[in-house]
Amino acid sequence: MSSYSVFCIGNPLLDMQATNGEKLLQKYELKANDAILAEDKHASIYEEIVKDYKVTYVAGGASQNAARGAAYVLPPNSVVYTGCVGDDDLAEQLKAANKREGLTDMYYVKKGEKTGACAVVITGHERSLVTTLRAAEKFDKAHLASPEISKVLESAKAYYMEGFFLTHGVESALVLSQKASKDAKVFVLNLSAPFIPQFFGAQLQQIMPFTDIVIANEAEAEAWATANGHATPTDLPAVAKAIASQPKSNASRPRVVILTHGAEATVLVSSDAPDAPKVFSVNALKYEDIVDTNGAGDAFAGGFIGAYVTGRSLEECVEAGHKMGAMCVQQVGPQFKWPKVNIL
Repeated sequence: MSSYSVFCIGNPLLDMQATNGEKLLQKYELKANDAILAEDKHASIYEEIVKDYKVTYVAGGASQNAARGAAYVLPPNSVVYTGCVGDDDLAEQLKAANKREGLTDMYYVKKGEKTGACAVVITGHERSLVTTLRAAEKFDKAHLASPEISKVLESAKAYYMEGFFLTHGVESALVLSQKASKDAKVFVLNLSAPFIPQFFGAQLQQIMPFTDIVIANEAEAEAWATANGHATPTDLPAVAKAIASQPKSNASRPRVVILTHGAEATVLVSSDAPDAPKVFSVNALKYEDIVDTNGAGDAFAGGFIGAYVTGRSLEECVEAGHKMGAMCVQQVGPQFKWPKVNIL
């Protein structure tokens, strides 16, 4: 049994990517740079993409993307990912992609269910994500107590969770985050999308006391600030300070908040020095070098957490995140260059 360093949990999805999707945005009333859960009016988008567009299939799901990013940075057999899939071809495609990229998956398989999917509508450098969770929202917290997962939870230094998981899995999130707090593990939360702080604030509030690291982009940070009545929701250092200063169960470890902003600077605030934000510049790519921004934030998170569990400084972790994000946006979907490039 390998001694894994990172444990990730989330909603496993197969991404269905379509470019030049302006008509889809208009027809399905989508925003160009957004992430939503599919409603009834979006039900036909998956068939329409397959029928009318050249589709690129990419293993997806925010946490799974980040897990593959961390696996890229770390030695083999370092990262485990779990979530709920069906017993279908989509799940087999996910397993194959993970195997290719050195990620160990320990899925909870729900018989007779379909694996989740995400329509990725690309317009220029913008992407709109429309997710149908299917099996992903059937995750059973009992899986966390299974022998194989229990062993991983003991060996891992850090647990990583996407905010999307809070739409259905708050009980599992509490089990993990409270275990991390009790056992001196690091619990990392990515807010993932603006609608999480907007509509799942109560769930966020439940796990925030046990959260050691919060990662978000500028839109998610603004949504959190607006939902929490913050006076200056677009002031990233101020918002990072506000998140860092939320009550924490294990006060012996500071909470670190990292807010990315695409090619703009990344802000880091630690609760032990909330008035001393650190600002990291980003080496912006040429416009023509950017292929697809889908998964860039997840790639950043994967690079950051991979560096973190090796004992790198926070500055080095942010730099690793920037390198992984830059690598990702030069590929189609959340993918990385092979053969491996040394990130750390």
